[in-house]
Amino acid sequence: MTLSPYYHPTITEAGCDEAGRGCLAGPVYAAAVILPKDYRNDSLNDSKKLTPRQRERLRREIIAEAIAWEIASCTNSEIDAMNILRASITAMHRAISRLNPQPQLLLIDGNRFCPYEKVPHHTIVRGDATYLSIAAASILAKTERDRFMEELDLLFPQYGWRHNKGYPTPEHRRAITDHGITPYHRLSFNLRETQTELRFL
Repeated sequence: MTLSPYYHPTITEAGCDEAGRGCLAGPVYAAAVILPKDYRNDSLNDSKKLTPRQRERLRREIIAEAIAWEIASCTNSEIDAMNILRASITAMHRAISRLNPQPQLLLIDGNRFCPYEKVPHHTIVRGDATYLSIAAASILAKTERDRFMEELDLLFPQYGWRHNKGYPTPEHRRAITDHGITPYHRLSFNLRETQTELRFL
């Protein structure tokens, strides 16, 4: 895990990543993080490669040590209205817009992005496993979304969201078949293995 190859001592650089693109339910979350120029953390990695306990510990460290960080989201209704890619990018834009100071360069995990105002950006495939600021954003987005889905699990325990976080596990798909869908499901996604009429709770 390194500083980005675009590092410059006088340029404020923010890493951006999202969490929850592949889920059947819940919002998509995104985070933007500006780290100090001398920041190092040997434990920092792509959030998907870490345990929940490791992610929570790193979340606290990132929040304490970052120059600036922000988290934003797009609801499942917004995802249905604009598609998941545009919603993910919109959530990133929302997080970036709240940063203070505003970044002069954006590092985006993945290969797709829409320019944010006139700020230069670079898209980096597997950036969350390579560059510190993107990995930090990955952890903040993932932990915030997981917390939200665990809260929803209290309202809809039959879907197993505390464990699957809304992803299309067999457990989640069976629950949709047995119980119908909730106001938090993404109607534009294939919620069942076969296309059948959906029942609302």
